[in-house]
Amino acid sequence: MNDLLQDLRDLHVLLVHPRDRIADELLQQVHRIGCSYDHMWPLQKTLPGKFDVVFLDVTDQSASELSAFLSSRDLPPTVIALVAYENPSVLQLLFDIGAHAMLVKPLRAAGVLGSIVMGRRYWTEQCRFKKDLGKLRDRLENVQKVNEAKFILMRHRGIDERAAYDLVRKQAMAKRITTTEIAQSIINAASILSNLGDE
Repeated sequence: MNDLLQDLRDLHVLLVHPRDRIADELLQQVHRIGCSYDHMWPLQKTLPGKFDVVFLDVTDQSASELSAFLSSRDLPPTVIALVAYENPSVLQLLFDIGAHAMLVKPLRAAGVLGSIVMGRRYWTEQCRFKKDLGKLRDRLENVQKVNEAKFILMRHRGIDERAAYDLVRKQAMAKRITTTEIAQSIINAASILSNLGDE
């Protein structure tokens, strides 16, 4: 939490909202917090990569256009939706675009800092979760490759699972590469031999 508060002044904020009194008040508050900021209106097709936080007016905007705008970069920003009213369809829109926080218009200065901090916290946890999930998927894929290679060796050499794994590991150590790379080589070789048999 302390890191989030200390990093506030390093954030670059974008406000996507008509330039009116609400926009001016929000930008004044962002300036008081110490963030650098820019304004954009209307909604563009792509989001510039320099922004960490986007205050986004979702009034009369479609989920597809908003999602396309936000996903135009590899790492989406923290999204704080600005809504004119709360109802189930608006809340569904926020879920659809992956908003991290929400402010209801007319805005109150007291809610801006809280929305940035809470939105950044949620965004940080979401990024960490996606990274961990990616690692788990890679690990599972590697395990599946090694298992497939073991079964190929068991079938072709008539050995048990332990011996097949030991063979994969021994080859990996000898060639100084990972067991996954050896497993992929075995799978590729088996596929080539299988295709030759079909000709």
